[in-house]
Order: sequence, then C-alpha cells, then structure tokens
Amino acid sequence: MANPPRPRAAALTAAALLVSALLAGCAENSGDQDLTAQKLDWKDCPAPDQAQGGGGSPSPLPDDGTWQCATMKAPRDWSDPQGDTIGIELIRVRSTGEESRRIGSLIFNFGGPGGSGVTTLPAFGDTYAKLRTRYDLVSFDPRGVGRSAPVRCEDDQQLDAYFQQDGTPDDAAERTEFVNSTKAFNNACKKNSQGMLPNVRTTEAARDMDLMRQVLGDDKLYYFGISYGTELGGVYAHLFPKKVGRAVFDAVVDPTQNPEQSALGQARGFQLALDNFAADCTSKTEDCPIGDTPQDVRDRIAKLLNDLDRKPIKGIFPRELTQTAATGGIAQALYSPDFWPYLTQGLEEAYGGDGSTLMLLSDSLNGRSENGEYSNITAANVSINCADDKPRYSTEFVEGRLPAFRAASPVFGDYLAWSMLSCTDWSVAGAADHPDVSAPGAAPILVVGNTGDPATPYAGARRMVRALGDGVGVEMTYKGQGHGAYDSKNRCVQGAVNGYLLDGKVPAAGTVCS
Repeated sequence: MANPPRPRAAALTAAALLVSALLAGCAENSGDQDLTAQKLDWKDCPAPDQAQGGGGSPSPLPDDGTWQCATMKAPRDWSDPQGDTIGIELIRVRSTGEESRRIGSLIFNFGGPGGSGVTTLPAFGDTYAKLRTRYDLVSFDPRGVGRSAPVRCEDDQQLDAYFQQDGTPDDAAERTEFVNSTKAFNNACKKNSQGMLPNVRTTEAARDMDLMRQVLGDDKLYYFGISYGTELGGVYAHLFPKKVGRAVFDAVVDPTQNPEQSALGQARGFQLALDNFAADCTSKTEDCPIGDTPQDVRDRIAKLLNDLDRKPIKGIFPRELTQTAATGGIAQALYSPDFWPYLTQGLEEAYGGDGSTLMLLSDSLNGRSENGEYSNITAANVSINCADDKPRYSTEFVEGRLPAFRAASPVFGDYLAWSMLSCTDWSVAGAADHPDVSAPGAAPILVVGNTGDPATPYAGARRMVRALGDGVGVEMTYKGQGHGAYDSKNRCVQGAVNGYLLDGKVPAAGTVCS
C-alpha cells in the first residue's frame, strides 16, 4: 500500500486492486441527524465493483471468520457537518477471542493514497490473525476511493492511452504531448467526479475516521497505518491527539517533505531497492540470468529502457511495452522481495523481445485488471495528492531539477521528476506544503521504518517521530527489503507490534529488528 510513484500511478502493499464509481457519488441530506448515533447495517460483502478492482467476494478466513460490509454516513463537507452526506464503505471481521478480553476495533489504512481497504484487508486477513484475538479487524474505502463517493477521471480506453504515452519526454514535441495528456486527465477528473475533488483531503478522511471510531463504539482510535496510512494516522493524531489509543505506523511517509522532496526521496529509494535486487540476483549460487555483476544488471536495464524509448516491444496485445510501462513494472516489482523472481523473469523475457511480464507488473501498479478494466486508484491517488499538496510545478522547474533526479536514480529519476507535473492546472487548490502531524499529548505511536523501503525511504520514520513530538513517536527499525515491515513476517517486528497493540507494551525507542 504504497505512496508510490506519485503522478501516474499508485501501488498498494496489497496486490489487491481498486476503481470505478457507480454508486457512491450520490449525496443525501443529513438534516439534523446525529451521525455519531447511526447504527451500521452489517451484511455479507458483495463482490468488489470495478472502482475497487473487481474480483469475487472475500473468502471466509480459515476459522470461518466471515467478512461483513456496511456503509457509514459522513458529511460530504466537514466544514458543513449538517449538510449533504456521502457513504463510506467499511469491512470487518469479528474478533476470535473472548468478549471480556476484546479491546475494540483495529482500523487499517493500507495506503496509496487511493487504496481500497475493503479489498485489501481480506487479502491480508491471515497475516493479522494474532491481532484478531483481541480486536475486530476493520478497514474502509477512504472518501474518493472504491465505493466511497469515488472520484472518476478517464475511462478504460483513455487510461490505456494515458499509460502508453511517454512519461519521460526528451524533446519539445514529447513535452507538449505529455503536458496536454496531463491536462486532459485532470480536466476529466473535474468533469466526472461529481464535485468531490475539494472534499477528498486527508484532513477530511481523518475526520471520517474519528466518526468511524465513535460509530464503532470505541473511546479511543486503535489504528494500523501503512505507507500513506501513516500520513493519514499522523493527521488524525494532530486533529484528535486525546483520542489516539494504540497506533502503529509502518512504511512511514516523511511528513516534513514537499512533493518535490518526496519525489526525489523516492528516486533514491527505488534506486536503492534496484541495487539491492541486482546484488541479490548476482550473489546466488546459480547464474543470474540478467547480469554477471550488480553493475552489469544495472547497465543492461538502462540499455533496455533506452532501447524501449526508441522502439517498444511486444507487450500484452494490442499494447506494446514502452519505456514508461517497463519503468513502472520494475518499480512495482521492487515493493516486495516476493516479486523479485517475477522481475528477473520479466527482464530476461524483455531482453528476448517479450514484454508481457513487465507489462503485467505495470498494469498492477496502475490498477488495471486482466479484463482491461481499471480501478480508480490512479484517479484517487492524483485527486487526494493534489487536494493535499499546495505546490504546483512548471515544465521549466522540472527541467531544472532533472540533473538532481538523474543523480539520485539513473533508472527512475526522469520518471519521478516529470511526475511533479501531475497537479499542475488542477482545479482545486492544494492545502499545504506538507501535512501537520504534531500531536502533543497523544498516546505513544509505534513508528516502524524499513532500511530497504523503496517507496517510503527509511529516513522518513525518524522525521515522523520528531514531527509527532516529544513522548509520542517511538522509533523502531527493520533492516529488511520491500515496502513495509510487519507484512515481511519478521518475528521480531511482529512480536513488538503485537506486544504493543495487544498488551500495551511499548518497545524501547531505537529497537532494531533484522
């Protein structure tokens, strides 16, 4: 669940997808209704719709734990809490433990922004079995996402063309095409999102979570935030410090950075992950099929991308694998060491002229299913980022920063530099240069950073701790690979997180797991 390449795509820590919008854009009038007193009507979950990524209804957990879904009413605009409402889609599975030991509901946000928690939580249900002994596990589609008043931009055919274009323009003609395509996408978001674009800021989603806490019957918020979910959790803590219960932030977004600094940090992070992948492949006892040394692997990838810029190769018919699609596919595979074998396979095939595996990885990053339908993860990712982020960058600014981005990453530098144009000419002003997460007086928040994280580089964890304030953030380090720590199944990490969430045992600040 990622805060991935910000502009043109978004990947989650889950391999679950998301997008489309049939129902939830319609608003109802709440009148004088007290939304904190609403009763949720929990029912068996339907199959995810296109906006959520499609697929079948979630399967019961091995202990016959049944997934239930409900819709919570929330103000469309939190500055007018008695005005129109929207529906926030929730999912839960009940605790397995004795009612006398139940703590409450543990709410998850898996990141993006733009990820559907309703599809992602069931995909990881087994991972959180220990936590379920004392909590109901709950997640949700944040506003603008999935079934929760989803924002909509371009249709499937338009998105295919959007992701086929050159995302790293090299000359004036390509720059003009890139800028025009971005404007067309942004205009489509304004046209098709039923006026929701001003209402998808992270501050609004944080207020939804506090309403959720009350509707679920908890005095405090028990929370597990991953990737962008750490930013959402930090904003919640800033707005409601006295309502923070036990909270864990994993794969931590740096709250002190503006979009340019964040993109540059991601360039370094993805390059580090690529270097680690190359070293791992060439260190194996058998021959690495994509290079003899780490530098050889990097050189061959660079040559592949340069060749694709001139001439794409066969992808998934009728689409070809372009330089931009290959870069996205490589980035997607770096989110988890579990995907590294697919990256090796995809590169080996691409060197032979077959780009289908790299394109599958790129499609996953962009929220495209095998039947050609897109979730709304890209629309939501751009809409939430642009509503949150105040800076608006120009073509000239990006061109001036290209040397720094290329120095940070020969592979991902251009891709992430040009992503800074995603909010240019956006129809809604951004809220701030970066989020405010200062939370004096909040309960301890366990902040877990992963030294090999590509999407949320390790340095962000320490900055989050400092930004939360004295006595709030508790820093913990995982020396590992991939995006996030808990889902790596490292026993040290899971033991510390479980000990805090289940028993209130705060790990010593500076704890290191490897």
